[in-house]
Amino acid sequence: MSPSPFQELSLVSPLFNGPSRPIIGIPTQTLQSLGGVSADIPPSWVMSQRYIQTLVQAGAIPWMIPLVDEATLRGVFEALDGVFLPGGADIDPVSYGNDPHPLCDKTDPERDRVELLLARWAMAEGKPVLGVCRGMQLINVAAGGTLYQDLADQLPGSIKHDYFPYKGKGFTRDFLAHSVRVTPGTRLSRLFGAGELQVNSMHHQGVKTLGAGLRETAVAPDGLIEALETDGDAYVFAVQWHPEALTDHDTHSREMFQDFIDAARARIAA
Repeated sequence: MSPSPFQELSLVSPLFNGPSRPIIGIPTQTLQSLGGVSADIPPSWVMSQRYIQTLVQAGAIPWMIPLVDEATLRGVFEALDGVFLPGGADIDPVSYGNDPHPLCDKTDPERDRVELLLARWAMAEGKPVLGVCRGMQLINVAAGGTLYQDLADQLPGSIKHDYFPYKGKGFTRDFLAHSVRVTPGTRLSRLFGAGELQVNSMHHQGVKTLGAGLRETAVAPDGLIEALETDGDAYVFAVQWHPEALTDHDTHSREMFQDFIDAARARIAA
């Protein structure tokens, strides 16, 4: 009997020959929420390939999650070993009880709904959660925190954080825009070391009040929280920058994703 396609792949790929590969859920976003999409394209759910490829390289089986009803979503969640919350559109301020600021950009309420459910379920049930950029903000909102809707307007003394690689700005996604100060004795310091760390930066919103059970683990020169994790043993870890864009040349960024996958794998074995 000839081997199945999966068996054939396992013979040539080291990813399929080691410890169990955890299933990591990655919520999608609504294509039309990004703007500039032809009306001829039917409503679609999408997500950046870079996140998925980075998780695969760390040893995960990625599972893109559609923005479906709660009962269906719960069925998907039950099959996951961890949840990854990626970057993207602004979070609707209704999610944290605020009125929209004039500089709040495009939102995707259905994505907010799905990600808040996934984050709250995972935090309540001990499934590892990793968030980057918007994902960190989403974790904070899920824990009851609030956000600055536009840092330049709402955070006195704010430095520039919006080094976007589009709109004619000319910045690359791996451009190291500013430093953050890492808090000693944290998961972040174990991965990156304590002290100053240079990060890329592609956001105009940020954490204002910290959610319950979370602690800051890095701050920018203007005092903005740039990383967080839980106080307890649960694996909830997030950074405001985009480490997935740095993994080609930064060992610590690769180790950050590996640490998340290791936590998901440990939960399988428990």
